Amino acid sequence: MYITINPCMARNQKDYFYYKAKDEGYRSRAAYKLKQINIKHNVIKSGDSIVDLGAAPGGWLQMAKELSGGRVLGVDLQKIAPIEGVDTVKGDLTSDRTLVKIEEIIGEHGTDAVICDAAPNLTGNWSLDHGRSINLSQAALDVAKRLLMPGGHFVVKVFQGDMFKEFLDMVKENFVYVRSYTPSASRKQSAEIYVIGKKFISTDIKAGNEYDVEIREIGELGDGITRIGDFVVFVKHAMVGQAVHVRIREVHPNFAFADIIE
Repeated sequence: MYITINPCMARNQKDYFYYKAKDEGYRSRAAYKLKQINIKHNVIKSGDSIVDLGAAPGGWLQMAKELSGGRVLGVDLQKIAPIEGVDTVKGDLTSDRTLVKIEEIIGEHGTDAVICDAAPNLTGNWSLDHGRSINLSQAALDVAKRLLMPGGHFVVKVFQGDMFKEFLDMVKENFVYVRSYTPSASRKQSAEIYVIGKKFISTDIKAGNEYDVEIREIGELGDGITRIGDFVVFVKHAMVGQAVHVRIREVHPNFAFADIIE
């Protein structure tokens, strides 16, 4: 059986979120993508500070402000038309000068979330476009690592392709919780997918690393406590004053667990 689809109906179905955004006053359909991402993964909470990279025309800025009510800052090469309660910076997200401006606005403690819905200029050459998307996503990740406070969250758009898994693994090295997700507001024919990283790990200490340490004190649950730099590490079956060789088992935003090894 064949079903004939009215072209106008198909267009209306395809552009449902486009028209919805127009009706509800959002600058782009992308606003609903962020809303759906947040419903699924809870990356923005009330009162959070948000930095939106590649923010023009401002659909994500509008939704981020609505979701958090806190400080929201948008960054883009293009000038962003004013949005009430939202700060903007015109500049290149890969420029240190731009990052210094951002840091001056958000303060030394960093931001709760960095989000990025930016896409490269498309050429029609899939391999080239995918590579450019990955490069842009990696730049956004580098910015997030500089701006996020410990435990902060990250959302970035990526085009699917052969370099996607490598990028996903990079995100996994820096966040406790990492998922990929395609919201229903994305166009069906789009290859875009969003990577969500939660609970930023603001240390170079990784699971599997080994260190020689001295146990300084005992925690409430009986684990030994040491520090690697300023980072707290809990060591099972250790005693105060004991010098031990440990292997990191599990890393969290503000502390890690380690085991004594021979």
